[in-house]
Amino acid sequence: MKLRIIALLIFTGLFVTAQAQQKPAFWKEVQAFKKKDSLNMPTKGGILFIGSSSFTKWTDLETVYKSYGAINRGFGGSTLIDVNNYVKDVVFPYAARQVVIYCGENDVAAGASAIETLNRFATLFTSIRNNQDNVPIIYVSMKQSPSRTKYASAVIHANALIKEFLSHYQSTQFVDIDSKMHNKDGSLRPELFLSDMLHMKPAGYDIWIKELTPYLQKK
Repeated sequence: MKLRIIALLIFTGLFVTAQAQQKPAFWKEVQAFKKKDSLNMPTKGGILFIGSSSFTKWTDLETVYKSYGAINRGFGGSTLIDVNNYVKDVVFPYAARQVVIYCGENDVAAGASAIETLNRFATLFTSIRNNQDNVPIIYVSMKQSPSRTKYASAVIHANALIKEFLSHYQSTQFVDIDSKMHNKDGSLRPELFLSDMLHMKPAGYDIWIKELTPYLQKK
């Protein structure tokens, strides 16, 4: 009996220790940003890009927009909730002159409705504006992807809701990249995507650059 009690206590202790050692989602990614900043902190007042893997995999983003002082703090797989959870780490330190957001696609894919996605965006938007009053914010529309066609209607609806939301605030811009990634007949252009039919090839990013650049503030 004593052995059973001891074994149970050991197991319980190990479980509690394991639970205590668990880190929040994307903790490692955010710590990597902090480490990078400790070695070379970006100049304040740049243009900050935050969001999910479409920014993470845009590996030459900071080079493309070097003259704008671009700072890429996207982390792959993130939802709007995740970005807001780390807003003090990936937004506030940079005192950006403009914030560009691409996020929401993973929210929809995880089951969030268009309205839930809007509410999550509104929460992030409010967090940023409460820290930097009236900082210009750009939202890059969610793209539809060949591997996620079943979410197309939710993506379209969420994009429309976010566009409408932003129309009520100054210094905001909704940039539609989704429609530019379709053929004239409305079908998606698979040649813009990698083999996973989710993430983009350079040709996809070329479209983003064309649509986004006119709205970025020059130094």
